[in-house]
Amino acid sequence: MISWKGRQKDLYFLKVRIRQKVVAMEEHFRDTIRQKIVDSQARAYPSFTRRDTRIPAVAGKAVAVIGMRRAGKTTLLWQLMQESEESGTGREEMLYFSFEDERLVGMRATDLQLVVEEYYRLHPRLRDNRKVLFCFDEIQVVEGWDAFARRILDSESCRVFLSGSSAKMLSREVGTSMRGRALEATLYPFSFREYLRHRSLEPREEPARWTKRDRSAIRHELEEYLVYGGFPESLGVRGRDRMELLKSYVDVTLLRDVIERHEVSNPTALRRMVRHLLANPAGSFSVNRFHNDLKSQGITAGRESVYDYLGFLEDAFLLRTVPISTTSERRRMVNPRKAYPIDMGLIGPYDRSGKANTGHALETCVYLELCRRGYEVAYVRTGEGYEVDFHATDPEGNEMLIQVCAAAADSKTLAREVRALGKAAEEHPRAELLLITMEPPAGKGLSGKVKTVQAEEWLLEELPWR
Repeated sequence: MISWKGRQKDLYFLKVRIRQKVVAMEEHFRDTIRQKIVDSQARAYPSFTRRDTRIPAVAGKAVAVIGMRRAGKTTLLWQLMQESEESGTGREEMLYFSFEDERLVGMRATDLQLVVEEYYRLHPRLRDNRKVLFCFDEIQVVEGWDAFARRILDSESCRVFLSGSSAKMLSREVGTSMRGRALEATLYPFSFREYLRHRSLEPREEPARWTKRDRSAIRHELEEYLVYGGFPESLGVRGRDRMELLKSYVDVTLLRDVIERHEVSNPTALRRMVRHLLANPAGSFSVNRFHNDLKSQGITAGRESVYDYLGFLEDAFLLRTVPISTTSERRRMVNPRKAYPIDMGLIGPYDRSGKANTGHALETCVYLELCRRGYEVAYVRTGEGYEVDFHATDPEGNEMLIQVCAAAADSKTLAREVRALGKAAEEHPRAELLLITMEPPAGKGLSGKVKTVQAEEWLLEELPWR
C-alpha cells in the first residue's frame, strides 16, 4: 500500500516531468518559430498576379482577408507585403508567418506570444520604434488566436493582417471573435480585369482607343472567362481535370466549412441543394418549393434546416443570394431570392443541360463585379410582373437599374428588356438605367434614358472608390 508521503512524492515527480515537457515543447516552438521567421524574411516574393481587392485602412484595426477556399488569400498577403516594401517599408519590418506547419501542432494561445518575442529578438531596434507589419496566415488553427490578435493591436506598434481557409475565418466568425477590432477584405476569384492581367492581356488603353483587333481579342477572352471562371489554380487546366478540380473545391468547402462546422445531420439534402443552386445560376430559389421537392423524393429535411443550409453556404462563400428590392421586410422574407455561384467556373461541373449558358454566366459575372465594387444589390419585380436583374446602390448612394442580356441585337428581346427597365424606373425614379450586353442593338434604337454598354467595357471600368 502506497503511503501519503509516497503519493506526494509521485505527484511531485509527475509535475516535474510535465514541466520539463512544457519547457521542452516551448524550446521546440521557439526554435521552429525563429527558423520560420528567418526563412520567411529571406524568401523572395513568389510570382503572382496583382489583385485589385480593396483593403480597409483604419488605424488600430486588424484586417481579416476572407473568401472562399482557393481564391488566393495567401497570395494577397504576399502582395500586401511587396506593396509595403515598394512604399518604403523595410523587409525586416514585415513578417509573413503561416501556422499551417506540422512542427507547430499542439501550439496554444499562450505560445503565440513566442512569435512576437522571437521576431523582436531578431530585430530589437524595431520594437516601439517602427510600426511593423504582421501577416498571420492560417492563425485560426491555434485556439484562442483572437485574444492574441486583439492584445498585440493594443500592446505593440504593428499592423495586423489575418487570413485562413477555415470556417473560423469567415465573416460572421471574425466579427464575433475580434469584437469590432477587425475589418474585412473580401477576396473573390479573379475579376475579368485580373483574369486578363493573369494572362498578360490587360488592355492599356481606354475602350475608345481599342482597335478592331483589340476588341476581338478581348471579346474572345470574355467568352472564355464566362466558361472557365477566375479561380487562379484552375486557369490553364482543361477538360476533365478542370471539372474535377473545381468539384474538389466545392466538396472540401462543404465538408470543412459547412458539414463539420455546423454538424449537419442531413448532408444528402445539403448536397442536393448545392447541385441545384450551382446548376441554376441566377435562378429564383424558394425554400418552400425546394423543401417540398425534397419531400417528394423521400428526403427528410425540416424547412428551417433548409433555411439554415442556405445561410451556411453563403457564410462559406460558395454562393451568394440576392433579395427582392423592397422596403417591406415581410415582402423580402416571403419572396424567393436569386442565387449566384461565387464564380462562373462552378456552373459547368454541375450543369447537365449540355447547352451553352452564356446569359446566366454573364449575369453571374455582372453580379460578382457589383459585389467587388461595393454595391448593395437587389432584384426588382414590378407590380405588373416585370423583372429587372439588379437594383444596385453604390457606396456614394447612387442608384442603377441594370438589365443583363447576352444578346440584345434581336428587336423583340431588346423591347422586352427596355420595357422592364422603364417600368422599374417608375418605382426607382432616381436610378440610372443600364443595359449590359455582349451583342448590342444596331443603331441607337433605345429609349433616351436607357444606356447600353458592351459587357467587356463595363467589366473593365475603373472606379474611384475601388
